[in-house]
Amino acid sequence: QVQLVESGGGLVQAGGSLRLSCAAAGRTFSPFGMGWFRQAPGAEREFVGRITWSGGVTNYADSVKGRFTISRDFAKKTMYLQMNSLQPEDTAVYSCAIYTGYNYNNWGQGTQVTVSS
Repeated sequence: QVQLVESGGGLVQAGGSLRLSCAAAGRTFSPFGMGWFRQAPGAEREFVGRITWSGGVTNYADSVKGRFTISRDFAKKTMYLQMNSLQPEDTAVYSCAIYTGYNYNNWGQGTQVTVSS
């Protein structure tokens, strides 16, 4: 069973940047892809973006396109979410998960991102 651990969240002012990490713990790790989601208080979980592990193909939600970038490091078994031009509406708990090509599983515990105005 692969365990995912997010890190890198914190408090940032509007217009600032943060980089989140999602590290996989386990002997072997070769998923179809990985994804980022976020959930603001009182809201449903929202898709942020995903990346295919081998080809590095990315997809993003319209709300973050052009501001957020997903990448991965094979050797470190880690996926990253570079977030630029952050706005208060980006405030949420950000979680990562393994993408099977059909659904998402092995969710991490999440990391809090708070953007102040």
